[in-house]
Amino acid sequence: MLHDKISKIIILGLFLITSCVAMGQSFTLQGKVSDKDGNPIELASIMVVSQGQLAMSNLKGEFSLQLQSEDSVKVRFSMLGYKSKTRILVRPQGKQTLLVQLADDNELQEVVVEGKTPQHGTTEVLKLDNTKRAPSATGNAIEEIIQTQAGVSTHSELSSQYNVRGGTFDENSVYINNVEVYRPFLVRSGQQEGLSVINPDMVENVGFSTGGFEAKYGDKMSSALDITYKRPKRTEGSVSLSMLGASGYFGLSSKKLTWTNGLRYKSNKYLLGSLETKGEYNPSFLDYQTYLSWQPGKRWQIDFIGNISDNHYNFEPEDRETNFGTMENVKAFKVYFDGKEKDVFRTYFGTFSITNHLSPKTDVSLIASAFSTKEQQRYDIQGQYWLTQTETSENLGVGTYMQHSRDYLKANVQSLKLMMRHRAGKHNIEGGATYKIERITENSAEYEYRDSAGYNVPHTGKDLNMIYSLRAQNKLDTKRFEGYLQDTWNFQTNDSIPTLFTLNYGVRYAHWGFNGESIVSPRASLTITPGWNRNLSFRVAGGLYYQAPFYKELRDTTLINGITYATLNEKIKSQRSIHALAAMNYRFQMMNRPFKFSAEVYYKAMSRLVPYSVDNVKVTYYGDNEASGHAMGIDLKLFGEFVPGADSWLTFSLMNTRMKLNGKSIPLPTDQRFAVNLFFTDYFPGTTRWRMSLKLAYADGLPFAAPHKELENNSFRATAYRRADIGMSYRLYDNHDGAKPSIFRNVWLGLDCLNLLGINNVNSYYWITDISGQQYAVPNYLTGRQFNGKITVEF
Repeated sequence: MLHDKISKIIILGLFLITSCVAMGQSFTLQGKVSDKDGNPIELASIMVVSQGQLAMSNLKGEFSLQLQSEDSVKVRFSMLGYKSKTRILVRPQGKQTLLVQLADDNELQEVVVEGKTPQHGTTEVLKLDNTKRAPSATGNAIEEIIQTQAGVSTHSELSSQYNVRGGTFDENSVYINNVEVYRPFLVRSGQQEGLSVINPDMVENVGFSTGGFEAKYGDKMSSALDITYKRPKRTEGSVSLSMLGASGYFGLSSKKLTWTNGLRYKSNKYLLGSLETKGEYNPSFLDYQTYLSWQPGKRWQIDFIGNISDNHYNFEPEDRETNFGTMENVKAFKVYFDGKEKDVFRTYFGTFSITNHLSPKTDVSLIASAFSTKEQQRYDIQGQYWLTQTETSENLGVGTYMQHSRDYLKANVQSLKLMMRHRAGKHNIEGGATYKIERITENSAEYEYRDSAGYNVPHTGKDLNMIYSLRAQNKLDTKRFEGYLQDTWNFQTNDSIPTLFTLNYGVRYAHWGFNGESIVSPRASLTITPGWNRNLSFRVAGGLYYQAPFYKELRDTTLINGITYATLNEKIKSQRSIHALAAMNYRFQMMNRPFKFSAEVYYKAMSRLVPYSVDNVKVTYYGDNEASGHAMGIDLKLFGEFVPGADSWLTFSLMNTRMKLNGKSIPLPTDQRFAVNLFFTDYFPGTTRWRMSLKLAYADGLPFAAPHKELENNSFRATAYRRADIGMSYRLYDNHDGAKPSIFRNVWLGLDCLNLLGINNVNSYYWITDISGQQYAVPNYLTGRQFNGKITVEF
């Protein structure tokens, strides 16, 4: 017994001694922290609280710690956006290696969502699938979708430009992958425009806001169009051919790399042949774009977008004959032309971005972009005309006019943008800062000459002046800083069926070195989804918005000896607009199909306006802050599947605008009092191979006056714009589900009838003066009825 007790005491003593020795020993803990896919997690925390030790993983996710050995060592691994993990080491010695994987703390089980996502902000997401085969005169599918939305209007099927709630074309901001893009500056007519900078084949998402938009969108007063280019999930492509041009798209996808390419060619020579001005039209528009996205690891993404656009518009007019007036008072305008026009619009655009996903909840991006355009507009066109009263064959005017232009412009814009996004619980926080360098060189010379029997060009008795003459030699070299911070907060009440709230609030700041102006733009919107009806939502929004001047608004004019000189106004300020709007959305079922009805009322109080006139798509500004005004109205939209599986919509808008200029109250040049648009898609009974798309537009005419006159003398209104386009498509080959062993997915044949009803729409006027000095507005009609055949092969 004594021997056993002594043995136990000895063993216990040896154990205590060994433990004390072990406690006094140290060991090295090393290893690597990664996510569930094996990608390293940098800056992860490795903590041993009992010993007060902390280490951070490096860029490879590796770490190393010197620790004291104990009976058990508790090590905690954590990183923002991941679930923390704890490991317990029992009496560790020497070197200990741990390979630890952290799981996302917001990881969800896979779910299937049916139906359409409700709109929770001021930006509406537009679907593209059902509009790709819609009839189109421009080939710019994205803008043509925008033009059919509530509150949006256009008065020329040749143009991709659009007006939003009384604003000009220049008041609409456009973003591609978070970078603001620009359009050519000297374009003055729709047929010169060519292809839009947005390639519809490469687009994945379209977000559009007609007012009250978020702080992240730039300093424009009317709308924001947010385009996201796609990263394909597999190799895909398409080729399209039509009588108006051709396009090709190819997308390559691998585990870490996606690469999309788009090539478009457009020649609307066939379409322009329906205009009343006959001649040799030779337009040529070419555009190539590429989008390369590389993910070397889960936490890094590198993107590059490149665009080259080469647009040429060559025209040699021959003759024109236009009849206008009323049934009882018909006038005929006949012109024989001499001369030609030759325009070039060549632009380059590129972006390079690096994004680091610090965690599943935090992203940081650095985006560099560059835009360059070289434009020249040259024409010498002489017209000899006869203006005749048809009923009596009386010559009201016989004369000659000549139009001359030598306009050259170079513009370069470089920018560097830092963006951050962070999701913290119910908050989505976003911020960014942008630094821009803007350089523009302009050299313009224009004049218009008129002469006729019985009257001459304007004269003083001693000097003979042109009816219009312009000279401009300007250089702009300036810098701009922009920054924004915003938060989207989702919260709810504590009821059994809670009411949901989405609050977006933020502020935008900008400073421009040219005039030393700093602007602050606070913005907010609140969406409420009541618990008693999840299909109903209400939204209010408001904010202070600015139209930061760029090139066109700066050009102030001075008349000296009959010549107008355009110089840059260094004292100009940003135009200002206060937005206030209220909206409701109601989703419902009708005929067992989903529908949505939207209604929105708005009021915009505008000050420091720079007055402008509009001729076709050319906007000419006064160059000074001389006016104030307002725009108000209501927009209604019914969206849904009138036919199963096909989206359609009907919009209706009412609007009133006024501007106070030189003591007079006049409508804005873009005052469109009403507009109705319909986009309807249908299938032939019993088959999905035959598809029909119908576009209808009916919009009030815009105010106008004689050219080179004061804007406040606008006393006329153009006729309403009415147009119907219909397209028929037949799916010749159907393998969209990949069931057949073929590289082709779909082959579509299409036939469009553009301007189905053959309506003579007017988008501008040419003014003629008779022998008594009376002026006549001769309408410039748009395209007539035309057919367009096309084929699309998808693989």
